[in-house]
Amino acid sequence: MTAKQSKEALTRARPRYHDPTTQLGGTRALSPLTLRLRLATWGLVMSLIGVVVSTAVTEEAAIAIAFGLVAATALVDVLVIQRRRHQGEAG
Repeated sequence: MTAKQSKEALTRARPRYHDPTTQLGGTRALSPLTLRLRLATWGLVMSLIGVVVSTAVTEEAAIAIAFGLVAATALVDVLVIQRRRHQGEAG
């Protein structure tokens, strides 16, 4: 079976199927644990930036403390996710 024939067979197997990401090279399916890790890492980075900016711009310590608490929560979440991945959970 050639590549063209296998593509035609896939199209026949899934009528009216259209994947818009095929033009972009496709995307990899993510597990919920990997998505959670990426979101927690993003939250950690953004909250650390918030701590630095709020400390530099304002003299209000409450805003920096709030960003620091969010950063600490995100860090704990990243560590828990990494531990679960190390133990062999899918993701």
